[in-house]
Amino acid sequence: MVNDQHMSEWQQVEALLMQYFEGLHNADIKLLERIFDADARLYAPGVRRSKAQWLELVVSRPVPRELGHPFDYQILAIELCGEQAMAKVSCPLLGRQFIDYLGLLKEQGTWRIVAKQYADNPFTSYHDKE
Repeated sequence: MVNDQHMSEWQQVEALLMQYFEGLHNADIKLLERIFDADARLYAPGVRRSKAQWLELVVSRPVPRELGHPFDYQILAIELCGEQAMAKVSCPLLGRQFIDYLGLLKEQGTWRIVAKQYADNPFTSYHDKE
């Protein structure tokens, strides 16, 4: 959750995405809970999950930081249009290379992720970087 009047909208979205990366890397479900909207949905090919279902998976899987995995997450693109944004991010996670598309809305002065689409990147392998 990012709400800082001294930051530009772009900077606020970037800060939220960095929190997203930190939450994934550290399996910090409290942080992820705060930055995702209560009604957020997560989609992958053949998969539909509520935020609660996804957070249960995050807390039950190995923690990338504890495994010594590098923090190689990247913002690939941000499209900002008023109080809505779309972000494309690269998430090397637990031996896989995901591309996430995150839908964000700014409501009541605060940016939150309202939807997440994710899938393995078909063009690269995380192991290619190791």
